[in-house]
Amino acid sequence: MEQPIRIDSDYLTRHLKALLEISSPTGFTDEAVRYTASELERLGLEVKLTRRGAIRALRPGAATRPARGIVSHLDTLGAQVKALKENGRLELVSIGHWSARFAEGARVSVFSAKGTYRGSILPLKASGHTFNDEVDTQPAGWPHVELRVDALARNHNDLVQLGIDVGDIVAIDPQPEFLENGFIVSRHLDDKAGVAVMLAALECMQRLNIATPVDTYWLFTIGEEVGVGASAALVPEIASLVAIDNGTTAPGQNSQEFGVTLAMADQTGPFDYHLSKKLHQLCLEYDIPVQKDVFRYYRSDAASAVEAGHDVRTALLTFGLDASHGYERIHLHALMSVARLTIHYVSSEVQIERDAEEVSGLRGFTRQEVQEAEQVLKANEQNAP
Repeated sequence: MEQPIRIDSDYLTRHLKALLEISSPTGFTDEAVRYTASELERLGLEVKLTRRGAIRALRPGAATRPARGIVSHLDTLGAQVKALKENGRLELVSIGHWSARFAEGARVSVFSAKGTYRGSILPLKASGHTFNDEVDTQPAGWPHVELRVDALARNHNDLVQLGIDVGDIVAIDPQPEFLENGFIVSRHLDDKAGVAVMLAALECMQRLNIATPVDTYWLFTIGEEVGVGASAALVPEIASLVAIDNGTTAPGQNSQEFGVTLAMADQTGPFDYHLSKKLHQLCLEYDIPVQKDVFRYYRSDAASAVEAGHDVRTALLTFGLDASHGYERIHLHALMSVARLTIHYVSSEVQIERDAEEVSGLRGFTRQEVQEAEQVLKANEQNAP
């Protein structure tokens, strides 16, 4: 690719802000789907939705196979009403896996049959004036918090009159901050930042009229946080699937909040050897900062696609994110880096041509040959000045 890749950072942050303003816990994603699909259509892509709302947007290439897929998810963490309590509060269960420690003090919206109510998630012992030191010694966990609705709700019957019922969806306010130094702090950056990265990459490709050797499918799923993800979003033409999601910057991890963090494995096992190697080489070729990491307690849209029976090569590109599933923090540098790599990947030539067919013979099958360490050392010595 001869022309330089310039991601529009204003476009990226503008759409990230807009996405964060749209409540979309798993099971309540329609408006986020509408927003994203409308922008994809504005960018000129052919957009199709599955029955429940996963987005499959096609950007044609020179050939239809072996097509490439890029995927992120629109759904976020949240909660549901588990029970209406006699004290007029609501018992909750989480949507997705996240700690009730991060729920304490959150401002929320409750979507009931009679409308939307505002409220706060509080520990059962919330007042130091009443419980003294017990506010610090009470256990943490979802059985130890409750939702206080900002309406006349003195008892169970009042809640019923308000139209609130078991199963109602609760959306957690993101409370985003976009700092001038490039840091972004908010809930739900997982994975609305990934969605914004994909949109920014597409905007750049359309603006620069960047061609691709094969069709690319831009997928946006609606159930990743509960493990469903890309299980029903793929088409048979897709041979390689690259997920864009967060990488956890924490003790014991190699992820960083700058550049690209290339995941080599998650809890479901290693990602595809050849696809991951190619992505790493593209970073080196185009001077994109990159580091590798392995995640023990992590799964993405890529895992759900493979578990659903799709025989596709998978890889995971991540932007380093601190305090995942809590008050998350990322840096714009990582988002821009992942967007650049995504463009270089989808515009690169296909290396494994036999991937065009779902099943074929040994001819053209890949190899995983590596040099012996001694041979590498000798080669380096011979090339040394």
